[in-house]
Amino acid sequence: MKDKLIIFDTTLRDGEQSPGASMTRDEKLRIARQLERMRVDVIEAGFAAASNGDYEAVRAIAEAIKDSTVCSLARANEKDIRRSGDAIAPAARGRIHTFIATSPIHMEKKLRMTPDEVVAQAVKAIGWAREYTDDVEFSAEDAGRSEIDFLVRIFEAVIKAGAKTINVPDTVGYNVPEQFAATVRTLIERVPNADKVVWSVHCHNDLGLAVANSLAAVRAGARQVECTINGLGERAGNASLEEIVMAVRTRADIFPVETGVDATQIVPASKLVSQITGYPVQPNKAIVGANAFAHESGIHQDGVLKHRETYEIMRAEDVGWGANKLVLGKLSGRNAFRARLQELGIEIESEDHLNQAFARFKELADKKQEIFDEDLTALMRDESVTPAPEQYRLLSTRFHSETGETPVAEITLSIGGTESHTRAEGSGPVDAAFKAIESVAASGSELLLYSVNAITTGTDAQGEVTVRLSRDGRVMDGQGADTDIIVASAKAYLNALNKLHAGAERLNPQV
Repeated sequence: MKDKLIIFDTTLRDGEQSPGASMTRDEKLRIARQLERMRVDVIEAGFAAASNGDYEAVRAIAEAIKDSTVCSLARANEKDIRRSGDAIAPAARGRIHTFIATSPIHMEKKLRMTPDEVVAQAVKAIGWAREYTDDVEFSAEDAGRSEIDFLVRIFEAVIKAGAKTINVPDTVGYNVPEQFAATVRTLIERVPNADKVVWSVHCHNDLGLAVANSLAAVRAGARQVECTINGLGERAGNASLEEIVMAVRTRADIFPVETGVDATQIVPASKLVSQITGYPVQPNKAIVGANAFAHESGIHQDGVLKHRETYEIMRAEDVGWGANKLVLGKLSGRNAFRARLQELGIEIESEDHLNQAFARFKELADKKQEIFDEDLTALMRDESVTPAPEQYRLLSTRFHSETGETPVAEITLSIGGTESHTRAEGSGPVDAAFKAIESVAASGSELLLYSVNAITTGTDAQGEVTVRLSRDGRVMDGQGADTDIIVASAKAYLNALNKLHAGAERLNPQV
């Protein structure tokens, strides 16, 4: 019998801390439902004390998710923990994950607390959290640069106070596999009652070693890995869930653990997170990249044709490739449309919302012969089917681009309910469109990123555009999809402007 490796997904919390990757409550719910379908053990739904929006998202996920544990992050203070406790109250299984920094540099420069004060605060935090749930996790922030004797001391204290999971984070991605494994092994050996808790790791990817460090820790005794879909996360990201799961499964000969994850849901989860956050997956990304199972070399192709295992250590279908087939066409009715959205985990808030979405689906079906799941996901995220009021809305467009002539964009917008018509020239039609929008929006935003991806195959594929804007120190990603890439670009720019207009300041804790 192998031990169970608990998969703790923090896409909705740490993943959202990627610049511009902020998600709405409904988007978080869709991802949470996909994680539940994938049979992820723990879903860290957010940081409830960060904002009212985060609190509402955590609570909504706690109400909706039945099969996975729903977790909220909290700093080691009473206000944060009580906010988290209230947010997870509806959950079938709820967890509070509290943390405090333990490295000398963090204690001295950030917390300005003595080691004795840090230990005392951590013990208090466990006590507050246990008023809401017996499932309490404690993290020693920056454990990768902490003194081992102090980690032994604080872990002993929090275990005695009632913590059930002890997390050892490499918060700044400083560790290397052999060293990190030795740290985890030493802690398990030296901390009293170490066998009474689950040992966990949370590794960042600053040196490209997050997965390697996590797997080394598993071999050293860790039985929970904190990870994200596509490796999304703060700075260079976190350990990739898909790589952890498939490494443990593929190398069952050296890992004494197994997960309960349904691997066939990995690619759908990857695509959903990429589409919602606007972070594209690089083609050569392990497991979920478009080229992960492609063979260009003639030698490789010949070998795979003769015997797949010559060059493939996994089957593409085992991780969900090929699962997203044609599902709907222009003759499909409302009931089929509604049913497929439900299968994709997309909730319809009202009949009015469904009618707007179905109308857009029919428009798309007139442009595309084949409608794929990815098209539906993009369509449902598009601002034109969102019933909530928008500060900026695209009404109509007209573009002119000709060899030897300066491209021109004519755009009609609704800004705060008032219609405005604008015209601008640019170095290309996209540049002209953005200049036209800014001429009336006057947002003062700086364009940080412009990215285009085809949602599906074929020349009639929808183009999905991501635009990243910065204003007053805040960064937001906007997405837009359309079979006309210029229209998609305008939608994406306006989507980012709407997020900057409506978004609240966020706290971004490090763990």
